[in-house]
Amino acid sequence: MLGRQESGQGQFFYSFDLDKVVPPDHLVRQIDGLLDLSWVHNELAPFYSHTGRPSIDPVLMIRMLIVGYVFALRSERRLCAEVQVNLAYRWFCKLGIEDKIPDHSVFCRARRERFRESDALRRVFEGVVAMCISAGLVGGEAFSIDASLIKADVDKTKRLPGDQPIAWPKAEAASHAVREYIAALDASGDENGGEHGGGSNEGGHRRKPPKEVSLTDPQATWVTRPGVDPFFAYDANYLIDNKAGIIHDAVGTRANRAVEIAVAQTMVDRVGRRFDLRPQRLAGDTAYGAVRLLKWLVDRNITPHVPVWDKSARPMAPFSRADFAFDRERNVYVCPGGAELTSTGISIKVTSSATGPAKATARAVH
Repeated sequence: MLGRQESGQGQFFYSFDLDKVVPPDHLVRQIDGLLDLSWVHNELAPFYSHTGRPSIDPVLMIRMLIVGYVFALRSERRLCAEVQVNLAYRWFCKLGIEDKIPDHSVFCRARRERFRESDALRRVFEGVVAMCISAGLVGGEAFSIDASLIKADVDKTKRLPGDQPIAWPKAEAASHAVREYIAALDASGDENGGEHGGGSNEGGHRRKPPKEVSLTDPQATWVTRPGVDPFFAYDANYLIDNKAGIIHDAVGTRANRAVEIAVAQTMVDRVGRRFDLRPQRLAGDTAYGAVRLLKWLVDRNITPHVPVWDKSARPMAPFSRADFAFDRERNVYVCPGGAELTSTGISIKVTSSATGPAKATARAVH
């Protein structure tokens, strides 16, 4: 018999139990069973004022952000819309059926102020890693490292060449991203400060100005690749345990090879301090094949499984590398003009076998 849904005025009172409509095997229940955020309120208490209107509960904001990360909701505006209509998300966020959802704008300020100053999100992340270690999911012997490009949310037409002066607005009129960029230039001792788009120091060495500078988010890097339209981007850097693919550490940085190398060292050191994990091997792609990083790993008894940057074909004006001859008796290299090539520091010697991957050892070069 064909039925038809009856429509009417509806009842005045409803009895609704949100817990009963969330399936027992739903992912949010599994996460909620392991997630402990009891420390959040005490941790963030110093960052909140005792006067004024009550603020959004930080635990609610962290739970909503976890929903966004787990279910790939990349926009906080969309995240709020999904939590509004999805009963499982509401249950996980401890919201009732009639509770209001925070406005998307509150996340931006909390993330760059209270959450950053308190390091709350990193504590949540490291708490999850600690549980993975306790569950035996982490080997701790072999790590991998990689970085993924994350496209910046900016209008790429609003940019200027990095080697040209840029008249940045005064601090009170500038956006948060611009203020951070100018502060970083000032801290680096850049003479051009907030007037130029580049020329800041990194690791004590003056770098070349960037090709393009975003006027909206000047810390984003202009990325050009064959066959792809150029775009501004950041790097999401990951340190991964090879046993079950557990991410031990993650850092967002500018999309820059030199920065990737420095962050690799930071992440390996931090995992050693926080979890007492010191790998025997580290795998990475060519981006990590710089001598500085390879030597740093070898000095710590970590075998790098990384392709070494091949600069053998690079010309060394007025001679190429192949033009130098090795004098075994004197243990020196001699150029075609008869001059000795003096030592410049430490390099990495790569050896390989038919039965195993390449290994790197440190040696002095001349």
